[in-house]
Amino acid sequence: MASGPEHLIYVVDDDDVVRDSLKALLQVRRYAVQDFESGERFLAADPDLSRCCLILDVHMPNMTGIQLMQAMRDRGKVPATILITGKRDMALQSQAAELGALALLDKPLSHAALFQTIEQAFAAH
Repeated sequence: MASGPEHLIYVVDDDDVVRDSLKALLQVRRYAVQDFESGERFLAADPDLSRCCLILDVHMPNMTGIQLMQAMRDRGKVPATILITGKRDMALQSQAAELGALALLDKPLSHAALFQTIEQAFAAH
């Protein structure tokens, strides 16, 4: 379950409390974590997406998680992505599947579901 430095997780969420708690939870599991408060900042950082897992909040101002996934796809970069949301609906589920999200997880997050999906992400990529 523990990971090495090759297992990097990016967390993109506009909510400081959610972002900070997710980062702390992942670091306890020995993942390297970098966090961003917006999709725009994430893209501007031009992160290395070769061996990573991306956890994206769906509902963010300016650029949503879905829009960020689309922007990465347009650039030819499609990392293993987990979407998180507090407001699930059928259209969102459809968009997430269409863009290739590994999972759409509801807030508050199930730690078991989150870690299972992260392990799937690193096993597949």
